[in-house]
Order: sequence, then structure tokens, then C-alpha cells
Amino acid sequence: MSGCCSSDHCCAPDPHQGNPGYRKALWAVLAINGAMFAVEVIAGLAAGSASLQADALDFLGDTANYAISLIVVGMALRYRALAATAKGATMAIFGLWVIATLIWHVVQGTLPNAYTMGVVGFTALLANVASFALLWAYRDGDANMRSAWICTRNDVLGNLAVLAAAAGVFGTGTGWPDVIVASIMAMLALQGAFIVLRRSSAELRANPA
Repeated sequence: MSGCCSSDHCCAPDPHQGNPGYRKALWAVLAINGAMFAVEVIAGLAAGSASLQADALDFLGDTANYAISLIVVGMALRYRALAATAKGATMAIFGLWVIATLIWHVVQGTLPNAYTMGVVGFTALLANVASFALLWAYRDGDANMRSAWICTRNDVLGNLAVLAAAAGVFGTGTGWPDVIVASIMAMLALQGAFIVLRRSSAELRANPA
């Protein structure tokens, strides 16, 4: 137990308990993600894009994740670790859902609208860059705080990939760039889930009750 406390900070109190700046940052990114989910879910369905649909669900998952983060700020580390575990599991489910979606698009031979992908993807990128900047100062906290930052980091990378997919669809006239990007986003979600679950598991082992 003592080794965990000294090396991984598993027993540390919440460093942002009572920090109004952290709460404001979470409220801001929650609003940004909620708005972008509504935009992307409509645009993704209209454009027939697997990567936009994946990004829309990612925004929805992040909105829920930030809401959970707001609820558990200031609670005991065990409860924050449990919240992070739930968020890690959600990220893993998202990754598996994206894989199922892209398989469906491959079978259907969907050709997405490159213009819609580009415009919405760029808007989403701006939204996530803003969220990334807001959460940058809190990236090295506990598992719960780290999971919020990892979600936003993955979103920025995902948006860049969506823009690349839009260019690829436009240039090739096929839906394969969209499928490839959706696959990358799924892998990012699964990687992020592994990191968060590993950290939260360590914190739960260090604080069994």
C-alpha cells in the first residue's frame, strides 16, 4: 500500500476538491460536447459517414463522462476510482460499437458525403481543441481526472482523422477512407479504456473500503 501511495499517488486526496476552476472547466466541456453530439449525430446520418457517427457517439459518451466527473469531484478516492472504472468500461463499449458500425457500412457499400464530413469534422475539431485547452492543467490528477483528459485527447486525434477521411473519400470516390478512420477511432477508444481501467484498478486495490 505504501509503495502505491509513494509512486502512483493512489492514496492522495483529490487535488482539485473545492477548486472552482476545475468545476468551471468541466461544465464548459460538458456543454461543448453535448452541443456537438446533437450536431454530429444528425450530420453523420445525413452524410452516411461511419466516422462522423462514431464521433457523435463519442461526444455523447464524453458528455456523460464529464457529468460523472462533476458529481464525484471532492469525494473519497474510492468513489472517484469507481467512477473512472465506469467511464473506462463506457469507452470500451464505444470502441466495440464503432467496430460493429464500420462492418455494417462495409457490407452496405456506403459512400459518405465528403463535404459534410469536412465541414462538421472541422467544427468538431475546434470544439475539442477548446475542451483540450480547458482540461490541460488537470491532466495529471487521479484516474477520474485523467480519464476526462484522455477522452478529450482522443477526440482531437479523432477529429483530425475524420478530416483526413473526408479528403480521402473526396479524392478516391470510395468509402474506404471513412472505414479506416472509424477503425482508428475504435482503437483509440479501446486504448484509452485500457489506460483508465488500469489506473482505476490500482486505486481501488489501494483503497478496498
